[in-house]
Amino acid sequence: MKKSISALLAIALCLLAVSSFAQKSPDQLKSVLQQKIDSVRQAIDIPSMAFSCILPSGEQISVASGMKPEQRMLAGSTGKTFFESLAMKLVNEGKLSLDEKVSHYLGKEAWYAKVQNAETITIRMLMNHTTGIEEYYELGNFMEILISNPDKKWTPEECISYTLGRPPLFPAGTDWGYADTNYLILGLVMQSITGKDAYKQIDEFFIKPNKLAATEPSVKRDLKDLVTGISGPNSPFKVSGPVLVNGKMLINPQMEWAGGGYISNTIDLARWARIYYDAAALTEDIRKQQRAGVTAKTGRNHQYGLGMQIRPSPLGISYGHGGWFPAYLTEMDYFPDKNISVAIQLSTDDFQKLKRAPRFFEIFFASEVAKFLN
Repeated sequence: MKKSISALLAIALCLLAVSSFAQKSPDQLKSVLQQKIDSVRQAIDIPSMAFSCILPSGEQISVASGMKPEQRMLAGSTGKTFFESLAMKLVNEGKLSLDEKVSHYLGKEAWYAKVQNAETITIRMLMNHTTGIEEYYELGNFMEILISNPDKKWTPEECISYTLGRPPLFPAGTDWGYADTNYLILGLVMQSITGKDAYKQIDEFFIKPNKLAATEPSVKRDLKDLVTGISGPNSPFKVSGPVLVNGKMLINPQMEWAGGGYISNTIDLARWARIYYDAAALTEDIRKQQRAGVTAKTGRNHQYGLGMQIRPSPLGISYGHGGWFPAYLTEMDYFPDKNISVAIQLSTDDFQKLKRAPRFFEIFFASEVAKFLN
């Protein structure tokens, strides 16, 4: 009798486990996420959006609305994470020092003496945006030329030149001010050290080894599998409406370079978020420095590490980066408390319509994933 009861109990437990697994199946989560993303896109009335997550098991789930998950968007400043990874590789190899003055590497360049805080900024300050250097694309006639001559190929030095000779925003290291200009200078430093093109090095060391097949430099106006984005009426780039006309961007994303510089999709970015956080090839000390943040002005209790946004959330601290390019918004993050990585992309930067930052939508979908795991 006892054997029969034990056998029945074992069978019951097995059935319960099977039932529990069925309730927690990834297919069910994908169905829930698909319903949610369709509802959200309809509610905010945007052309398309995509979301992807990687579960603690390593399984990846990707959904999209108004587009295919494999299609791509301009990833904006999330691309800084690739350039930062190249910089940290050089630090790991002893070829670049975080606390060395930038003038040590670029001081012989004719233009460098006119850089804001030229003699006091360090590599670390470039990477965490504490240099006091301004954002180049907001100055002078940059926007007018970008729009009137969309096929122009910009050099990093041309972009940086808009900031030269101007008073710095603040003394180096005393405050925080986000600017792509910092990463353009960082990119030039790395190329001066290696003598090699930064894009080619990133492709060799990070894109190809991690099989990020949808991720490539955004160096031309006609980009394959790019979904049409809608730019809002108040864009600082002075373009509104569809930015993709007859298969070409209205402005050339080539100018972005180390400030972002990539087209990608959420499938690749969710994978990269975890790889970037792990930074497995780096020493533990260098990883700690990467995640050591300074106070950022992007939100309450937000910090900025070395090419890494560190932000609180209902799911715990997240490590990753957001991105904006006219008509496209991106967020990618790893949540170590939940051991999940996520990425979201929206094909508009019309905040009047969205009424929320893209981070809100990222957290919304990430919370659905967390519910599934509980």
